[in-house]
Amino acid sequence: MNDKLIQLAERRERLIAQAAAQRTALAQNIEPWRIPLARVDLGLAALRFIKRHPAFLVGGSMFVAALRPGRVMKWLRRGWVVWQMIPRLRGR
Repeated sequence: MNDKLIQLAERRERLIAQAAAQRTALAQNIEPWRIPLARVDLGLAALRFIKRHPAFLVGGSMFVAALRPGRVMKWLRRGWVVWQMIPRLRGR
């Protein structure tokens, strides 16, 4: 009976060590995906917010519709410039 318990204890130790190695390997493989997945998570949170508060979407659409097309393009250009400058300001 003791031999069986010893074998089980040794097998348990091997399995615990194997699980730790697999966790380490998984963490290393997932690391490059951490930032893209965080961005996807933020996008999904934004979509959920819009779904819960559709008045913001309607209000934004009405605001854009109230502006002339030239003004809309002007603000879109400004927004695009700001969007491109953010990573540069962060130092990436």
